[in-house]
Amino acid sequence: MYESHFGLQEAPFALTPNTRYFLRARSHNDALELLLVALREREGFIKITGEVGTGKTLLCRLLLNELEHKAYTAYIPNPHLTPETLYAAVAEELGVDVDACANTHQILKALNQRLIALAIDQRPVVLVIDEAQAMPEDTIEALRLLTNLETESIRLLQVVLFGQPELDELLKRESLRQLRQRITFQYRLAPLDKVLVAQYLRHRLAQAGYNGGDLFTPSALRLVTRSTGGIPRLVNIIAHKSMLAAWGKGDRQVARAHVMMAIRNTDSAQMPNPLVRWL
Repeated sequence: MYESHFGLQEAPFALTPNTRYFLRARSHNDALELLLVALREREGFIKITGEVGTGKTLLCRLLLNELEHKAYTAYIPNPHLTPETLYAAVAEELGVDVDACANTHQILKALNQRLIALAIDQRPVVLVIDEAQAMPEDTIEALRLLTNLETESIRLLQVVLFGQPELDELLKRESLRQLRQRITFQYRLAPLDKVLVAQYLRHRLAQAGYNGGDLFTPSALRLVTRSTGGIPRLVNIIAHKSMLAAWGKGDRQVARAHVMMAIRNTDSAQMPNPLVRWL
């Protein structure tokens, strides 16, 4: 739409997670490094939490890419499942012929045999669950029991949980204390600060083919940061709408007025305090 106007090859602020656009901000880079180290040490449960829009799904995809040739992985993007369905989904992800199993007991038996067979290759098996806060309590308990599958020397299955802060509240329940005690590593993703928001915008624009000067004026950058709270998904939305506004007026640079138009059109954005003077 506005790509040619700004000299871009593609839209820079699409909401679909794309690992090519990953900015190695300290919080997100530290989370990825923690995941890789913990998995290398064969830890049981690892938990990554963050507010809506902080980049958990993108980080999840980066992890799966990193593990592609280092581990066998099973990915569950929507864990609002019954325990029986969870067992079947994990088994299927790991190559078990679920249709040949008559019941849950046979699925678990076949899954255990599959995990032992994979362990022979001396590569870890990692179960990655996104949106883990949506898991019913009995399914979380079933997940804990699933990790009991092990030999005398090695753990057969490691689990990485990605979730919103509600996951922390869910795991505080007394009935889930056994699983909570098994979480050996955890990390909370932080929003971007004003410096990182500027870097984030420049990075995504550069990845989309932009090679000019700063596209967002300093006052526009400050307003993007203030209105989004540094949440990457909101930054994408406001930046996209701001560029649309600039394009619609024929302007070559995104100014504060364009960002204000975007904010007014976005319910989740924070309106700036009219008493605060923006330089």
